[in-house]
Amino acid sequence: MQRWIKLPDGRFVDANRIMYIGKVETYPRIDEDGNDLGQGYNVNIGTDIPRETQLTVMGGKDEVLTMLKQILGTAPPAA
Repeated sequence: MQRWIKLPDGRFVDANRIMYIGKVETYPRIDEDGNDLGQGYNVNIGTDIPRETQLTVMGGKDEVLTMLKQILGTAPPAA
């Protein structure tokens, strides 16, 4: 049975196909004009061993944390 998870950028991934989740990393975000947008978060998710099947999910703290909870099955799916 497939369990679709919506990523912060709008894509969907089947949570049952995820083989590994990398370390959550932070980075400074800025817009085109150089204004500070705060801290961003990203995590690498792999659906298979080859690098071509690796996804990098980027977003705010709440977006990335909610997505990871959905993958691990500790949060209800987002509407």
